[in-house]
Amino acid sequence: MQVIIVEDELAASENLAYLLKSIDETIEVEQVLESVTDAVEYFSVPYKASLIFMDIHLADGLSFEIFEKVKVSTPIIFTTAYDQYALKAFKVNSIDYLLKPIDEVELLEAIRKFKSRTPDKGIDKQQIDSLLNLIGGRGQNYRETFLVSHRDQLIPLKADSIAYFRIDTGIVKGVTVDNQSYVMDTKLEEIEEGLDPAKFYRVNRQFIVKKDALESIKYYFNGKLIITLSPACDEKVVVSKAKATAFKNWVNT
Repeated sequence: MQVIIVEDELAASENLAYLLKSIDETIEVEQVLESVTDAVEYFSVPYKASLIFMDIHLADGLSFEIFEKVKVSTPIIFTTAYDQYALKAFKVNSIDYLLKPIDEVELLEAIRKFKSRTPDKGIDKQQIDSLLNLIGGRGQNYRETFLVSHRDQLIPLKADSIAYFRIDTGIVKGVTVDNQSYVMDTKLEEIEEGLDPAKFYRVNRQFIVKKDALESIKYYFNGKLIITLSPACDEKVVVSKAKATAFKNWVNT
């Protein structure tokens, strides 16, 4: 069986490929795609794979945007780190999902389910619209306050007062516009999901920045960008080539 992996994190795609091979040596990864743009181009021409594993958040947008541009008739297993998306409501037709980090037993069960059912016709427009409404944030109430521990008290920290979130030596921190740093008792992925995407952007695996905190953007090597933040950060903040165009479009809106 040939499969396609749509995933922008190298470690995640390599781990999934390893697990698939461990489950069934006959499974071959036909292609690994890292962005919406790559996927649209790839699925626009014939391909051999009979199953697709697709991450929800890609470097240049939500994977559901792929289906607005090209028809994909192959069954899909979505992968996501966000349990709150409640994708169980969409485990119909060709839609299934796995939570990250992917568990080998759950992956095996998903493969068995795929092999045992009648071939599907793919995802229809109504399902995609429902998923976009759920995950794309249409009509969503964004997080306004984070309750953080500071010394011997709890402080309600306004989201608008935060210039950027970062992972510093394995610890997630929120840095305010007045350069105060607070430890956030949650994952960066969970923070990202609750923020207004018009104001905040996940520039890389370590940083989520607020548009108002951008001081300058400079071209870096190999199509990357390097950004300067205010308040200043002691770490170089780099935007990958894959995210550069989407990031510039975000800043320009």
